Amino acid sequence: MSIVNSIRAQATPIHREGWPFIAGFAVLALILGWIWGPLGWIGWILTAWCTYFFRDPVRTTPVREGLVISPADGHVSQIVACVPPAELGLSDTPLTRVSIFMNVFDCHVNRAPVSGRISRMVYRPGLFLNAELHKASDDNERSGMVIDSMGGRYGVVQIAGLIARRIVPFVKEGETLAVGERFGLIRFGSRVDVYLPDGVRPLVGEGQKAVAGETVLADARMSDPARSFAKI
Repeated sequence: MSIVNSIRAQATPIHREGWPFIAGFAVLALILGWIWGPLGWIGWILTAWCTYFFRDPVRTTPVREGLVISPADGHVSQIVACVPPAELGLSDTPLTRVSIFMNVFDCHVNRAPVSGRISRMVYRPGLFLNAELHKASDDNERSGMVIDSMGGRYGVVQIAGLIARRIVPFVKEGETLAVGERFGLIRFGSRVDVYLPDGVRPLVGEGQKAVAGETVLADARMSDPARSFAKI
């Protein structure tokens, strides 16, 4: 393998949604550099960050009936029992919700937690509160979908935040998703909630780092008691 091919093999792909923003930052860097050299360096640093933000790495997804895979990179900010958003029509009683918060340095391409058909997809306008707040699930702008899987019905909600102002879907209602398949992106930091079917216990703990398309959030086929966690 040539040196060029070796470099290409190691380079992380950039998602197409990011190229207009990267180009915009690059033009800004040129303008700032023309005005004053040090400003130009700041512009190029921002351009590098924007390129890093829109990375879309290849992931190796565990495939087995019952496994629920993380839809987002970030840390598990909340694991609570609550009623899903009404527009999803998922449940009138509390379900376990696993929330994953993405900061501005996390990869923001979101992936399907399970395989199945998208039976409902709903966009709801709202506020832009800090996405880590509990009330952000009710008050913030969001895009939700219900995936009908062999292991039950799962709710997945992309939530905008303080900086994130655009939720970009890649799929439509009625389509079928494979576990780990890309279904959307949130620009510049936010949160994704996963609502588990009744009786499915999470295998992750609050504060744990999650990797989209790779980290196992839960196992619908496992009847073991919920795990405990220790910060060491």
